[in-house]
Amino acid sequence: MNATTPAAVIKQHLIDPEICIRCNTCEAICPVGAITHDSRNYVVDAEKCNWCNDCISPCPTGSIDNYRTMPRTKAYALAEQLTWDNLPAELSAAERAALVGDDVGHDTGEASAAELSTEAAAPAADPTGQTAFNSSQYGASIPPWSAAHAYTNLYGPNPRNPAAQKTVTATVVGNLRVTAVGKDYDTHHVVLDFGAMPFPVLEGQSIGIVPPGTDASGKPHHARQYSIASPRNGERPGHNNLSLTIKRVLEDHAGKPVRGVASNFMCDLQVGDKVEVIGPFGTSFLMPNHPRSSIVMICTGTGSAPMRAMTEWRRRLRASGKFESGKLMLFFGARTQEELPYFGPLQSLPKDFIDSNFTFSRTPGHPKRYVQDALRERAADLVPLLQDPNAYFYVCGLKAMEEGVVLALRDVATQAGLDWDTVGAALKREGRLHLETY
Repeated sequence: MNATTPAAVIKQHLIDPEICIRCNTCEAICPVGAITHDSRNYVVDAEKCNWCNDCISPCPTGSIDNYRTMPRTKAYALAEQLTWDNLPAELSAAERAALVGDDVGHDTGEASAAELSTEAAAPAADPTGQTAFNSSQYGASIPPWSAAHAYTNLYGPNPRNPAAQKTVTATVVGNLRVTAVGKDYDTHHVVLDFGAMPFPVLEGQSIGIVPPGTDASGKPHHARQYSIASPRNGERPGHNNLSLTIKRVLEDHAGKPVRGVASNFMCDLQVGDKVEVIGPFGTSFLMPNHPRSSIVMICTGTGSAPMRAMTEWRRRLRASGKFESGKLMLFFGARTQEELPYFGPLQSLPKDFIDSNFTFSRTPGHPKRYVQDALRERAADLVPLLQDPNAYFYVCGLKAMEEGVVLALRDVATQAGLDWDTVGAALKREGRLHLETY
C-alpha cells in the first residue's frame, strides 16, 4: 500500500470521565501504551493511539467507546483531558475549520479508513535504537475457555444519566488487619454482606466502592475499584457476601501523612456500617473451571486479592473431592514479610496443594529479590506450563511489575529453546496470560 498523507482531521479516541470506574482495564490492555491516568482521570494519547480497539470490548461501562472528530493539530492534549469532569461536545465542521483554516474547511469532517490507517504509532524505541519490549501486547482480553459466565454491571454507572448511578448497599460484617503493624502502610481484609440483594461474583472480578461525601469541587466522589478476595460462594460459604483486600498508605516517601479517600474510608469501617457498591466488573481475568487446569499466580501487595479468591476456591473444591490434578503455583512479592498480606494463612496451606514462592525486596541484611527473580529460579517448572494449553498465568499488582514479569517469562521460554513470539501469541490468543496491573 502506498503511503498516504496524514489526515488533517482525525477521530480522537477519548474516555468519558462521568461513567469511567477507573478500573485500569483499558490501560492494561492497550498494546501501544496510549492510555495513562492520574488520581482523577484515565486518558488517551492521540499521538500513540493506533485505533486497534483492543480496549473497547473489555471495558465494563462503555466509557472507553467515545470519539471526537478533531483537527489533528488541535487534538485534545493529555493535560487537558486530565482536568475533565465530562466529555466536550462534538465540534461542528465549521468549528473544526475555524481551528485550522481553509485546508480543513474543505474536509468532509471524517477521516477515511485509509487515512486512519496511517495513525498507527510505531512501537517505542529504547536509546540503543532497538524496539522496546511491550508487555501489554501479550495480555489476554478473553477468559479461559472453561471459565464460568460472569455477571457484570448489575449496579453501576448510567451512561445516559451519570447522576442516576444505581448502587447496592452492603453491610460490613468483618474488618481485620492482615499485615503487621507499620508506620507507612495498613492492609485490611474487609467483608461485605449484601443481604437479600443479588450480587453474584467470580474469582478475578472486582467491585466499585462509592465513598461518601464530595470532592474538592463539590461533586460526588468517583467509585474506587477493588478486586474481590473471596471465592464465588462467598467469604462465608453459602452466604451472599464477599471480601476485599484494601491497603492504605499512611506516609509518603518524605514521611508526610497521606490519606486516600476510599482506602481510608474502607479501612476505618466498623461492623454494621453501610457501604455503597457498584458492579461487579470484569469478564476476562477469570479462573479456568476444568479440573486438570494449572494456575500460576504472580502478584505483589494487594494484587494478592484475586489470587486468594482462586486459591480458596481450589481449596474448597479439593476438600469436596471435586478437583483432580492441576498445579497451583504462587509467586508473591512484598517489600518485607511484615507487609505481605495473608502470610500466616498461606504458610499453613498443604505443600502438595500450592507451591508458594515469596520474595522480599527490603529485608534488612538480605539482597533484594523480586517475583521475576523467583520466576527465573523456577524455570524448569515453568517451561512445561508455558507449553501446556491447560495452564494459565495471572499477574496482578503495581504496573511497574508487569514488564519485569513478562520479560522473565520470555527469558524462561527462550532459554528453553522455545520461540517467545509463538509462545506469547498463544498465551494471548488462548486466554492464558492475564495482566491486571495498576
